[in-house]
Amino acid sequence: MFLMAMALLKRGVTIQKRFSFPKGAQSGPFTLMVTNGRRAVAAFTMMEVVFAMAIVGFLVVALYAAIATSVGLVKTCQENERVTQILSEKMDTIRLYNWDQIRSNGFITTNFTVGADPLYANSTPYYTGQISIAQAPVGGLYRSNLLQVTINVNWVSGSRPQSRSMSTFVAKYGLNPPYL
Repeated sequence: MFLMAMALLKRGVTIQKRFSFPKGAQSGPFTLMVTNGRRAVAAFTMMEVVFAMAIVGFLVVALYAAIATSVGLVKTCQENERVTQILSEKMDTIRLYNWDQIRSNGFITTNFTVGADPLYANSTPYYTGQISIAQAPVGGLYRSNLLQVTINVNWVSGSRPQSRSMSTFVAKYGLNPPYL
């Protein structure tokens, strides 16, 4: 078999065969790969390798950019969700007060600071807010019995200042005034 492989090798034929040498010559199985004079049959050219590496490099950069963008979007969504939670909490607190408590000076704190993490009471202050109470911008009978409560929350996301607000009306007699 070895002599047949050597004869084919001299003619320039490509052979890839697994065989064992006879006893005493050499030990162990070997794979014989023969070239046809120009290049190895089972190899890639340098250009193929360069193009493959360029494609893989481009995909790695694109994957990194996608991960960085998604992390930024998740942070923005978390901040917006937290602000909505703060606004709802403050608004629910306002709805628990009666007319006299809302109208009295100093009962409702007009400025507040909330930490970034709602689970920890002493977390880093991140959100600042203001509560403003004013006469409702309506005319007629309700003007003296209707207040507009607006809650503003401000924070800085990265280097951009952000702001959200929520507003509601508070009536002196609630939803069912006695004179209707």
